[in-house]
Amino acid sequence: MTKDKSKQTSNKSRRVATSDDIEVSTYLEIAEVGGEQPIATKEAMPEAEREAIIVIDFGSQYSMLIARRVRECQVYCELLPPDTPREKIASLNPKGFILSGGPASTYEPDAPLAPAYIYESHLPILGICYGMQSLAKQLGGQVTPGIKREYGHAILHLDEVDSPLFTDLPSSTPVWMSHADKIEKMPPGFTTLAHTENSPIAVMGSDESIFGLQFHPEVVHTPEGKTILKNFIYRICGCQGNWTIGNFINESVATIKKQVGKGKVISALSGGVDSSVVATLIHQAIGDQLTCIFVNHGLLRREEVERTFNTFRLNLGMNIIFVDASERFLKRLKRVTDPEVKRKIIGEEFIKVFEEEAKKIGKVDFLAQGTLYPDVIESASAGSKASAKIKTHHNVGGLPAKMRLNLLEPLRNLFKDEVRQVGTALGLPEEMVWRQPFPGPGLAIRIIGEVTKEKLEILRGADWVVMNEIKKAKLYRQLWQSFAVLTDVKSVGVMGDYRTYGYLVAIRAVTSEDAMTADWARLPYDVLARISSRIVNEVPGVNRVVYDITSKPPSTIEWE
Repeated sequence: MTKDKSKQTSNKSRRVATSDDIEVSTYLEIAEVGGEQPIATKEAMPEAEREAIIVIDFGSQYSMLIARRVRECQVYCELLPPDTPREKIASLNPKGFILSGGPASTYEPDAPLAPAYIYESHLPILGICYGMQSLAKQLGGQVTPGIKREYGHAILHLDEVDSPLFTDLPSSTPVWMSHADKIEKMPPGFTTLAHTENSPIAVMGSDESIFGLQFHPEVVHTPEGKTILKNFIYRICGCQGNWTIGNFINESVATIKKQVGKGKVISALSGGVDSSVVATLIHQAIGDQLTCIFVNHGLLRREEVERTFNTFRLNLGMNIIFVDASERFLKRLKRVTDPEVKRKIIGEEFIKVFEEEAKKIGKVDFLAQGTLYPDVIESASAGSKASAKIKTHHNVGGLPAKMRLNLLEPLRNLFKDEVRQVGTALGLPEEMVWRQPFPGPGLAIRIIGEVTKEKLEILRGADWVVMNEIKKAKLYRQLWQSFAVLTDVKSVGVMGDYRTYGYLVAIRAVTSEDAMTADWARLPYDVLARISSRIVNEVPGVNRVVYDITSKPPSTIEWE
């Protein structure tokens, strides 16, 4: 939890505790913007024009969401660990800092704290939840366990309506709470700016533009949260909002040029927007130094191999190599049922294929991948010790330790909607930009149990029906993902007066913004009816269809 600030920065000295060492890797966050953006020019944004809001990550599940909200305000943002060197921060020309929430309590041994130089900078600071509590402790206040925990909705009542943090806010507004500790005593110089029934100090601020919010403004459950963050970014930090998709492309191209130099890159193409944008971005940076490799691992959907390869050949204008490795992957997956083992095998085999193809090309230095941030966070990458490992993604945790190629992942810290904006700005075709996410391991993780040719054909048939009916109902763009799952369950049925014993197919359709959370889609009954009828009539071996009505969490979007 954190503290707040209201007014402009002053030159007063601040009493600060030293921060503990926390081993957390750096995450780069790039701004998200709406609307059309100009196509990138060859020059990157001049250093003098750059402005940034730095989010110090204390391990909250919402840390990336904070950075996302800042990007929505067209301001460059980086999510960094508390032990980030002062020089790294200074090079970004920060206009302010946000301290995230987190699972720790400030009175616990080795609880993470913000680095002293943040306070010494005299820049505006906004503490959220644990970030607020960190501020309180470091600036001379007191944090204690709360008598009553506060999770869920609460009503925030403003005590200081004239605070610039509250511009355009009603006097009372719903907020989302998630805390067990409380501010027992505010630091010297702070006043209460707002309260809830359970939190007498729900917002605190000082005349040095330091603020603390006990609630989470970054989540959708706080309706005015974006307004609060926008007030902090523009009214208190003085940001101009000059970070655009065009600027992201410019900076990415410049970074790729510098990183690759005269080296050669191979890029994995799958037909999805992630790999397509990665390839196009890298090609813009280094041209013919890039060779794209499209691998048919035998785990793609019906007609996907042909359509994808033709699309790349016609639209991307790049060096493309087609590799049919379907038998090779199926052989490796024989008798494998554990989903984590499947992912590891597919990841390892992908790298082997790329390395073999690289030898044919000559000396290759980099492997490009379309890794996105949701992949990273679910694989419990080094970004936060507090992030629990849910499952391994083949393009994050499935890579062999002794891989001979360096990784090039220009989209590693972007969300899917941002990638689509980049793809549109780069001129990619609409059907490529708006393709629903498809997992790297393909249909292997939509088949529960062992992957066989027979099961793949059954699943391809069922998935074809789902896609066809969803598109006919004009629901495709409204859904994050929609697909079929072939379970390992068989059940008794009757067809044409004969007993059947066929597979059970599950249908999964979800809505989401970034795959970090998702809700099951309320598909119309007539659409579900057509899907079910067609699958059992058109797909041999299936006699039962069910619809998955579980959200994420507690489930994941994919079944494996």
